[in-house]
Amino acid sequence: MLNWLLEPLQHGFMRQALLASIMVGLTCSSLGVYVVLRRMAFLGDAIAHTTLPGLVIAYLNRWSLLGGAIISAVITALGIGWLSRNQRLREDTAIGVVFSGMFALGIVMVSRAQSYRDFSHMLFGNVLGVTQSDLFGIGAVCIVVLGTLFMVNKELALTTIDPHHAQTIGLSAERMRYLLLVMLALAIVAGIQSVGVVMTTALMVTPAAAASLITRQLRGMFLWSGLLSVLSNCIGLYASYYLSISSGGAIVLSCTSLFGVIFIVTHCWRKRRYSSINS
Repeated sequence: MLNWLLEPLQHGFMRQALLASIMVGLTCSSLGVYVVLRRMAFLGDAIAHTTLPGLVIAYLNRWSLLGGAIISAVITALGIGWLSRNQRLREDTAIGVVFSGMFALGIVMVSRAQSYRDFSHMLFGNVLGVTQSDLFGIGAVCIVVLGTLFMVNKELALTTIDPHHAQTIGLSAERMRYLLLVMLALAIVAGIQSVGVVMTTALMVTPAAAASLITRQLRGMFLWSGLLSVLSNCIGLYASYYLSISSGGAIVLSCTSLFGVIFIVTHCWRKRRYSSINS
């Protein structure tokens, strides 16, 4: 058993992939708690897909892919926030407009490049190909997002749970929303390296959704979400190594499987508890 666990770690690419996955998992799962509580899952999916133009531009010009994705994601987040400010447009409408336009722009750019194979790792992820420079970039995003989240956690929690009270005491819910949008953009960009554009939302939403089934306390949701994310990343990486399957797909399937197990267990437990109370 010990040899089975240690064998993949003898390879440098697996050690780098594991470290990158853990950092991405902690970053995405922490923000995912607020994504689930604020019902912003569609927003996360939109930002993930709208990074495609930035990725393509950066790739074609041999710039930093991380930098290109960050610029595209932040523009998307701020654009959605601007369009939906003061309820001029419903947020879901603004998301639909920006999401479809930006993703279509990315598709047009890919078609102009005349080589879809070069962009497959952007769409589906390639955590096993993470380099030292990628690790530094992901680490920087992880530190910035988690550090910011730690500093403004109380403000974000209040504007999430009771926005009217937050406004009464002078706390700007709109400012917190913009800050959350930018942090989401950064976290999603980091997640694209491991699971790609297509599946980044699952890495952010699924562990947090599973955590919400276990506990309703905010601190407990953060702990469970982080734990489940790290566990699913590790399981997915080992599965990709031993079964020779896509690392991004394996990670997301691990997330989904853990969610399914937790859903069934918590459902049975609550049903049994309800029956014992009635009897």
